[in-house]
Amino acid sequence: MVKKRCIPKADLVNDFTREDPWRVFRIMSEFVEGFEVLSKVGKAVSIFGSARTARGAEYYKLGEEVAYHVAKAGYAVITGSGSGMMEAANKGTRRAGGLSVGLNIQIPCAQKPNDYVDTLLDFRYFFVRKVMFVKYAKAFVILPGGYGTFDEFFEAITLIQTERINKFPVVLVGSEYWNGLLDWLKKTVLVKGNISKSDLDIFTVVDKPKEVAAAIKKFYAKR
Repeated sequence: MVKKRCIPKADLVNDFTREDPWRVFRIMSEFVEGFEVLSKVGKAVSIFGSARTARGAEYYKLGEEVAYHVAKAGYAVITGSGSGMMEAANKGTRRAGGLSVGLNIQIPCAQKPNDYVDTLLDFRYFFVRKVMFVKYAKAFVILPGGYGTFDEFFEAITLIQTERINKFPVVLVGSEYWNGLLDWLKKTVLVKGNISKSDLDIFTVVDKPKEVAAAIKKFYAKR
C-alpha cells in the first residue's frame, strides 16, 4: 500500500504554482475595471508629486494652482489619490470645477485617499496602476517628489525615447527643485554618451502654474 504524502500547510501557503495562476485573474480584473472607468473620463492629465508635502507648504500651493489651471483648460486630473502633492492637485481640480480622479495603491502602510477625489480606483499591483496613468493621460506633470515621482517621470520619458508610445507632453514643475537632476543628466549622462542630446527635449521645465497648461496647449496646437 502506497502511503499518501501530505504537503505541510506552510508549503501550501508558499507554493507559487498554486497561487500565481489565480493571481492572473486578479490582475485581469484590475485592468478591466481600470479600462472601463477611465475610458469614460475623457481627456486627462496625470499629475505626480510627493505624498509627504505638508499642507500650506510652498510646493503644496504650487501643486494646487497647477491643477487648477490644468482643469480650467478642460482636462480631468489623475493623481495617486494620496496626501501631499496628490491632495493638492485634486484640491485644485475640485476648486476649478474639473473632474478629479484618484488611483489608489494598496501598500503595507495604508494610503488613505484624500477628500478631493471624485472618481476613485483601488489597485493592488503597481504595474497595472502605472498603465492607467499613461494610457489615459494627454500629459504628465511632474511636481517635486521622491522615488515614486522619479519613477513615473523616467518611465514616461523612457517609453517616449524608445517609441513604445507616441510623444506627449512631460512637464517638470519647479526648476529650483529639478536643476540638480538636470545638470547631472547634461554633464554626466549625456557627456558619457548614455543619452542623446535630443533625449533632453522629451520633457520641458516650467516654474509658473499657468505655464503648465500653456505648454500642454502649445504641444497639441502643433498637431
